[in-house]
Amino acid sequence: MTRPRILIGLGAGVAAAGFAATLPYWLPQRVTALRGTIFTLVNGEEGIPVLRRPAGAADFLRIYGDPAANGRSQGAGLSDLFWYWLAPGPQVHQEHLEPGPRYDQAARTTRTILASRTKAQWTELVARCTARVLDQDLAKDNSTIVNVPVRLRDLMMPVWAEVYYELVFREPCPRYARDLITGNADDVVSALKCTRLRHMGRRDRLTRYLRGRIDSGTVPFALPGLMTPAEQAFYLQGAFFNTAVVQMSEAMAHLLLAIAQHPGVQDRLRAGALGDPEYLSRVIDEAMRAWPLFGIAHRITTAGIDVDPPIAAGSVLLFDYLGFHTGGGGDAAVFDPGRWERAGALNFIPFGVSANRPCPARGVAPVGMQAAAVEVLRRFVLSSSAGHARSLGNRAPVLLTPVGAPRPGAGRLALMRLRDRWEDVTRSLTQLVLGTVMVADARRLALCRTYFAEHPERRPAAKATIS
Repeated sequence: MTRPRILIGLGAGVAAAGFAATLPYWLPQRVTALRGTIFTLVNGEEGIPVLRRPAGAADFLRIYGDPAANGRSQGAGLSDLFWYWLAPGPQVHQEHLEPGPRYDQAARTTRTILASRTKAQWTELVARCTARVLDQDLAKDNSTIVNVPVRLRDLMMPVWAEVYYELVFREPCPRYARDLITGNADDVVSALKCTRLRHMGRRDRLTRYLRGRIDSGTVPFALPGLMTPAEQAFYLQGAFFNTAVVQMSEAMAHLLLAIAQHPGVQDRLRAGALGDPEYLSRVIDEAMRAWPLFGIAHRITTAGIDVDPPIAAGSVLLFDYLGFHTGGGGDAAVFDPGRWERAGALNFIPFGVSANRPCPARGVAPVGMQAAAVEVLRRFVLSSSAGHARSLGNRAPVLLTPVGAPRPGAGRLALMRLRDRWEDVTRSLTQLVLGTVMVADARRLALCRTYFAEHPERRPAAKATIS
C-alpha cells in the first residue's frame, strides 16, 4: 500500500510542477485581461473605439482631426484616472488643458523652449548628456557590465533628465536635480504601468524645487502669464520633467531593445560606422510604428461630427495608436525597417495628427533619439531575449557588451528569457492588485470632475475650433 501512495504522490508532484512550468505562457495574459475587466467595472465603460466603427481606419484620421474632437479632459471618466496618475498639477498639464487662452500660452511656451536650440545644438546636447551618463554611471569594469543586465528605461532616464534640465534652465544639470527629476519621472511611469503605487512625496520634492527656481527668477524663459507661480511649476513639471523625460526614455528603450533583438539591424548600423543617418532614421520610425508611445488617446467632442454613422456632441472618442499602426494586415505587426524602403504610405502617427494638438516634440524627438542611439552603439553591443511589448512593463532588460569584448552566449540569453517570463507572472499579479487600488482611489478622488465643477469657466466651449 505504501508504494502506490508514493507513486501517486510523485505523480501529483510531477503534475503540479508541470502545471507551474506553464504559468508564464498563459497566466500574465489572463491576469491582464482580468485587470482590464476590473478597470471597466470600477471606472465605468465609456468611449467610442474609432477603429471599431464601420469605416475603421478609413475614418480614423478624419475623425481625429475634426475641429469638434477638441475636448481633452472635461466630460470623460477616463480623465480622473489620467489626472490621478499625472498629478500634481494635471489641470495645467499641456496635454490635459482644454482649448483656450491658457492652453495657447502653455503651447507657445513649450514651442519657445524647444526651439531655443538649433538642430546642431540639440544634437550636441543630447550626445553630450548621453555620453556623460554612460561613461560615469555604468561600472568601469567591463566584465561587470557584461554580467549584469541593464534596464534600458532606467539607463536612459538620467540622460533625458539632464537634457531637459539643461534645455529649460540653460545650465548643466547638477546631480541632486537629476535625482529629483528621475525620481519624479520613475514614480509617474511606474504608477502608469501599475507596477508601484504613486508616491506623491517624490513628486512634491521636484515641485518645490521648481517653485523655488520660479520664485528666485532663475528660469530663463517667460512662463504662461495666466498661470499662478504654483501652476507654472506644475506646467514645467508636467510638460518637461514628467512627459518629456518619460516618453523619451520609453522611446529609447523600445528602440534599443529592438536593435538588441535584431542582430541584422545592429550589424548594418555598425557596418555603416554609424554614419548612415537615413537607415538609423528608418529604424527609429519602425520602432515607433511597432511600439507607439501612446496607447489609447481620448478626446471629447464639443459638437457633432458628420460621419456615417454620425458622432454626437459630448462623445468620448478612443484613438488606438497601436491598432492604427499595425492594422494593415500581413506583417504589419513585425519589426522590419526595410518596409520604409519598399512600402508606400503607412499608417503612422507617432506624434498624433497635426490638426489636433500633436506632440510638441515631434520636430526634436527623432533627432535626439539618433544622437543618443549613436552614443550607445559606439560603446556597446546590445543583446536581449526579453519580451518586447508596447507597455514595456519589464523596463527593457538587455546585456551591454563593450565593443570588441566577447558577446554573451546562447545559455546566458536563454536564462534571461526564462527570468523575464517568470517576472511577467509576478508583475501581472502586482499590476492587478495595485492597478485596482489606484483606479478605485482615482474614482473616489475624482480630480478632473471636481476641478471642472469648481471651475466651470474652464470647460471647453461648444463648437470651438482646435487650438
